[in-house]
Amino acid sequence: MFHRTYLHHDPIAISYLFGCAGQGQAAVIDPVLPPQHYLDEAAALGVTITYVIDTHLHADHLSTARDLAHRSGAAYVLHRSAQTAFPFHPVDDGEVLTLGNVTVQALHTPGHTPEHLTLLVTDHRRAEEPWLAFTGHTLMVGDLGRTELASDPEEGARALYRTAKRLKGLPDHLQIYPGAFSGSVCGRTLSGNPSSTIGFERRYNTALAITDEEAFVAMMLQDIPPRPVDFEVTRALNSGYATVSAS
Repeated sequence: MFHRTYLHHDPIAISYLFGCAGQGQAAVIDPVLPPQHYLDEAAALGVTITYVIDTHLHADHLSTARDLAHRSGAAYVLHRSAQTAFPFHPVDDGEVLTLGNVTVQALHTPGHTPEHLTLLVTDHRRAEEPWLAFTGHTLMVGDLGRTELASDPEEGARALYRTAKRLKGLPDHLQIYPGAFSGSVCGRTLSGNPSSTIGFERRYNTALAITDEEAFVAMMLQDIPPRPVDFEVTRALNSGYATVSAS
């Protein structure tokens, strides 16, 4: 299995290219850069992009996922609950996507947004259990994602509490690769380290450590970071309900 991480600073985000080099199949997670970047990277590795996956419909930046999927011939993947003006490849909780010797299990992890996905990745050449999770803006290094950009803040916080309990049940050794790092408006106390493990976050992530739902909701509704500029328009653009002006 190969795995490439791309850190972006304008906007602050992380995208990924990974897959099975032996079988020549790859997926891209949360693309931000122009599609040609990922196409060039895939070509250099001798792989074909089979899936382009957005962990959620972003409100802080424009996704290039649909354009990349169109140009690569890949399926554009979202959770089935995503509300869009365009067709996509829907996945349900527990569904598995195959990339040669690598499999990707979709977990529905709402809270940051209602349709949010976490993706558990297994390299079957190494073991028959996942070794990493792409967690998007749900579980990040040092914090959990804000909950009011796509839903009622309290409703989102209660969904995120249930999601956090589920993620805490994953094995300690599981590596996590989130969709943002320090400087992103999608969290409060994000680390500049772009990866971690479930065990480390369970021990040192203050938000993840809260075990009482009411205390968790109260925490999530305090000290909410400033909202991204035009976040509603950005999410509408990523959902296909708005178009970029030619001017």
